[in-house]
Amino acid sequence: MIYPEKQIALKDGRAAILRAPEMRDAPALIDLLKTVNSETHFLSSYPEEITLSREDEERWIAGHRESPLVYDILCEVNGEIVGSCNLLRKKQIKMRHRATVGITVKQAYWNLGIGTAMFREMIALARAWGIEQLELEYIEGNERGVRLYERMGFRTVAERPRAIRLKDGTYLSEFIMIKDL
Repeated sequence: MIYPEKQIALKDGRAAILRAPEMRDAPALIDLLKTVNSETHFLSSYPEEITLSREDEERWIAGHRESPLVYDILCEVNGEIVGSCNLLRKKQIKMRHRATVGITVKQAYWNLGIGTAMFREMIALARAWGIEQLELEYIEGNERGVRLYERMGFRTVAERPRAIRLKDGTYLSEFIMIKDL
């Protein structure tokens, strides 16, 4: 589905645009994935695992734009894509009342209100869809993320012990959060 463009004001006074990804964004989206995965171990991949070609990313964008089950939102500041989020509705009839959310923002743009703005949009879209439960996962130690998720009304409901194994051999748990709408 295609999210309609919206302008927001950041905490530092700059304007940002929330919008749907377009084909021309494919290289920038691949760069965003590599960047954010290099800035924290709270995402599920290492940057070298991001091996998408421009064509792969364009297919992904096209598929999501056409899907009745997905909304993708980019955050653009001064022409640079600095964050993204998505809302994915469950396909199966028994689970259509649920949707998962995912979000990422470049570290240089943390604490500007981008995450909060994107979550507000995803929650509004979910409500308009008739979604009753939003779900997300986070990796142990992501306290900044947890504070945002809790502020947005999510609560932790489960833990997957040793779900993540870092290169140095450290194991981290993964947690599941939900928000009732």
